[in-house]
Amino acid sequence: MEAEKKYITSEELRKHSTPGDLWISIQGKVYDVTDWAKRHPGGDVPLRTLAGQDVTDAFLAYHPGSAWQHLEALYTGYRVRDFVPSEVSKDYRRLHAEFARLGLFEKKGHVAVCALASIAAMLSLCVYGVVACEGAAIHFVCAVLLGLLWIQGAYVGHDSGHYQVMTTTGFNRLAQLLAGNCLTGISIAWWKWTHNAHHLACNSLDHDPDLQHIPVFAVSTRFFNSLTSIFYGRELKFDFLARLLVSYQHWTFYPVMCLGRINLFIQTFLLLFSKRKIPDRALNIMGILVFWTWYPLLVSCLPTWSERAMFVVTSLSVTAIQHIQFCLNHFSANVYVGPPNGDDWFEKQTKGTIDISCPSWMDWFHGGLQFQLEHHLFPRLPRCQLRGISPLARDLCKKHNLPYRSLSFWGANVSTIRTLRTAALQARDLSNPVPKNLVWEAVNTHG
Repeated sequence: MEAEKKYITSEELRKHSTPGDLWISIQGKVYDVTDWAKRHPGGDVPLRTLAGQDVTDAFLAYHPGSAWQHLEALYTGYRVRDFVPSEVSKDYRRLHAEFARLGLFEKKGHVAVCALASIAAMLSLCVYGVVACEGAAIHFVCAVLLGLLWIQGAYVGHDSGHYQVMTTTGFNRLAQLLAGNCLTGISIAWWKWTHNAHHLACNSLDHDPDLQHIPVFAVSTRFFNSLTSIFYGRELKFDFLARLLVSYQHWTFYPVMCLGRINLFIQTFLLLFSKRKIPDRALNIMGILVFWTWYPLLVSCLPTWSERAMFVVTSLSVTAIQHIQFCLNHFSANVYVGPPNGDDWFEKQTKGTIDISCPSWMDWFHGGLQFQLEHHLFPRLPRCQLRGISPLARDLCKKHNLPYRSLSFWGANVSTIRTLRTAALQARDLSNPVPKNLVWEAVNTHG
């Protein structure tokens, strides 16, 4: 005889939203993920962010079908009596199910193979040019190649972090470490920590770390009130230094992007050598040591210090193209304060993203992230499928009167600079004094 079903209300579910008492619901069934949060492959941040509410849409977006088997052990025996999914959620789930039926999540094409082959070719040419050739012009071209292969390596690391690009899980983890830690010097552990939070709370000023760049940038005047970062667990103080830098952010944006890679190196070291629990810390540190062995050795092969300086600055500056694109996808989109709600997850993704329109032959250059909304709605979908499903995502947004913004690369730059300039001009208003603060805030984003 089937056991009698037990019910709780959405209000009762919301009470279970503290680190020591984490409940969520998926398709109406309530799960206790308090202990599971410590072992969750995606970290505890996503579970803490969406605790106490229905997370069906987010669960579908980020998990393969095999994840369902882990839920039964976490089931509390309760169901949510009064939760009814919105019409847009129903349509989103139907579209997700259709993609699964068509096998789109498994049809990865040859993107990873082509990307890895191009990386190997560029790395070989770069090393050969530095070691075997003379002339500053050739070494400059080698630096550009190195910057481009770093960009492509980051795309491979990004893809392998969202879905399995290799034949086995073990090879996929190896691809993450090689493409991320060993090749680019940026820890895959740092990327997972921040990127999962970004996807869950897209463009939340206090939950999304990808918008928290005080004192250098502020995309919204709400940062002027010294918001508290829930992700970093500290106050983002808008002090004299922040006001000064933000006041000219529309001028400093591109120069800062040229040096943005240095900040990522710093963030990697801050995380890996912090007291925070890091999965595979030793492997991540070993991968970083590989990078900081081969890259300085390569630079040391150049004949003069002036060429070495040129090589480092050029290789780092080329990656600014990628850093700029990340900003274009979000800086001028809608923002909000507070955690996302499970029942408006789809809406938050549409309002917080901007696509970059480009011809199909430029897809390799953007790494699939030009379809930013499609990627946020279906993060496990291989990038080679994003262009094909783009019209379906556009139609779904149109049906529910939600924004679908697609700008040219130039138009997205103009929109981003306009957003930064608007905030900069308001930051110059000296009638609103701010307290003094330490310059350390410029680099210490971990608290």
